[in-house]
Amino acid sequence: MRLRSLLAATVTMGAALALTGPAPAQPAAPAAAQSPVAMPGAEAMIAHRAAYRLTFDKARDNSDVARAEGVMLFEVLDACDGWASRQRLSMRLQDRDGRAIETASDYSTFESKDGRRLRFSLTQMTQGAVSNRLSGEAVLQPDGSGIATYEQPSARTEALPPGTLLPMAHTIRAIAAGRASQRILNAPLMDGTSEDGAQESTTILSQWNKDGEGKPRFPLLANQESGRMRIAFFGKDNNGGGASSPDYEVGLRYFANGVADELNMDFGEFSVNGRLETLEAVPGGC
Repeated sequence: MRLRSLLAATVTMGAALALTGPAPAQPAAPAAAQSPVAMPGAEAMIAHRAAYRLTFDKARDNSDVARAEGVMLFEVLDACDGWASRQRLSMRLQDRDGRAIETASDYSTFESKDGRRLRFSLTQMTQGAVSNRLSGEAVLQPDGSGIATYEQPSARTEALPPGTLLPMAHTIRAIAAGRASQRILNAPLMDGTSEDGAQESTTILSQWNKDGEGKPRFPLLANQESGRMRIAFFGKDNNGGGASSPDYEVGLRYFANGVADELNMDFGEFSVNGRLETLEAVPGGC
């Protein structure tokens, strides 16, 4: 059933959001001799907990998928020296013959605030059984090059090219680009959701709204500037985009404090919309 081949892709929406749940599942923070110097823009990001309702958008004419729905829970914690994050995703896919598959993922990271070190852990499940596990660590040099060291599914390393960004660093850079009226951001992204190391990404940015929301649905979004963007991800065999079709795309609106809403996630054969249902601040910091 071709529908099964789509299940591995469902976690990748977390990558595009730099998705950053309860603490027990968080990877341990890496040891450090001294606190890292936070990258510019990190001070504007807020620790928060958000829940999204996922609803079916559309499917390609040749797709097996007839329906898709689910929920996504997302939390980012300010852990003083870094950002501890967790994304939990549950989706139900139904094919055109009425057969359904339940898929879920649990994705956790710890990223140092200087954007140089990432611990990651991903567990994917299909029909209640574990189908995939990924875990490891990525360390970057000042030029963005580095090494990803995997512990699961097997011990191995992947070289990371210069300019590589980690998830929260990518969020900060994309927001800064939007505020500066930049229209495109190209960068390899290392988030720990792929065995192949960094994925090439292209972010297309729309005009930045400096006026803020007139009547925001949530207090945390009051008086926040925002901008819409669409992020395309290309696998290792896709040569970083060009005329090639991306492996998946995510459209969203980012607020200046790092909160995202109004999502659209395109997995190639089908797409879903994500609506922000709840949003609350989470205490933290030093």
